[in-house]
Amino acid sequence: MDIGFSEEQDLLRDTARKFFDARCDTRFVRRMMTEEVPVTPEFWNSLAENGWLGITYPEENGGLGLGLLEQVVLMEEAGRAVMPGPFPASVLLGGAAIAEAGSPVQRAEWLPRLIAGEAKASLAATEPNARWDASGITMRAREAGNGLVLSGTKLFVPDAHIADILVVAVRTRDGSSMEDGVTLFLVPRVAAGVEVRVMPSVDETRKLCEVQFTSVTVQAAAILGQLHEGWAPLSRVLDRAAVALAAEMCGAAQRVLEMTVEYAKMRETFGKPIGSYQGVKHKCADMLVDIENAKSLTYYAAWAVDQADPEVEMAVSMAKAAASDAGRKACAAGIQLHGGIGMTWEHDLHLYLKRAKASEVALGDASWHRERVARLMGA
Repeated sequence: MDIGFSEEQDLLRDTARKFFDARCDTRFVRRMMTEEVPVTPEFWNSLAENGWLGITYPEENGGLGLGLLEQVVLMEEAGRAVMPGPFPASVLLGGAAIAEAGSPVQRAEWLPRLIAGEAKASLAATEPNARWDASGITMRAREAGNGLVLSGTKLFVPDAHIADILVVAVRTRDGSSMEDGVTLFLVPRVAAGVEVRVMPSVDETRKLCEVQFTSVTVQAAAILGQLHEGWAPLSRVLDRAAVALAAEMCGAAQRVLEMTVEYAKMRETFGKPIGSYQGVKHKCADMLVDIENAKSLTYYAAWAVDQADPEVEMAVSMAKAAASDAGRKACAAGIQLHGGIGMTWEHDLHLYLKRAKASEVALGDASWHRERVARLMGA
């Protein structure tokens, strides 16, 4: 593995930071928290104009055809800015599933529109059991005439209320393993029998939805990939999304550390900056160690995905677990070191804390990923 990022990746980071500094300050984030659609058309179109809605998508469909490392660079900068809106839902999950498993016809129909910002997608995978593995997919599809009928409930579906197309994971047969028998379907949000309800959530800049499917009829053309073989592509999508989310968490934690150090240098008590006290220094040092460790694991996981490393699953889970812990602990320490002001709604730290808590449980929390690492090690 080469040490450091390439010139192109550094340029992407610099461009993204300038963009988010100019277009996504915390006043914008706070405004989006109060909106049903947590992103403006202007902001979404700007992401599209930069090509960022299709970084890893195939060039033949209008994407940039780059790797997960480039996606990680962008997500780290997005995390610093607490970027609101359906980027993870549409780009990392729903759209990524179409890019991964879709037929040439399906990709040609949806990816150019998603990349151009003309449509949005989401992934309906989790159910009331809140599991992220194949065992969690219990919603059934039954044959009816020339098609199939979907019935059941999906929970915690990100930004489903503004998605044009949903990728829905259902069980189409009882196979020899839980991974066998999962099928992905493309279902328009406005299809008959689909009902979407926005759920209360910690991070109001990204909505979570309950999606109820009541006898929703789909045809064979709606199958994404192969019948009964949807878990393999879905698991790859979830792994890549977990790495990208880990990068976003690292970026947010890094910004919290910077805010805390700046405050520690400015805030005085007993005639001295609080940053001169050993206890405060130790807290900041612990934050730095946790964040740098999470960054290293995240960069390695992205590299492992791009290189199709045989231990990619372990690398992904180590990165997500470390980033989940680092994000939560950095926000908690940052608020503690800010004192009373850190507990107020007026301070921006609460935006980062809410995002950290929401991202910690998304795509599997630290405990889930540590169990996965232990299982992969044969423990």
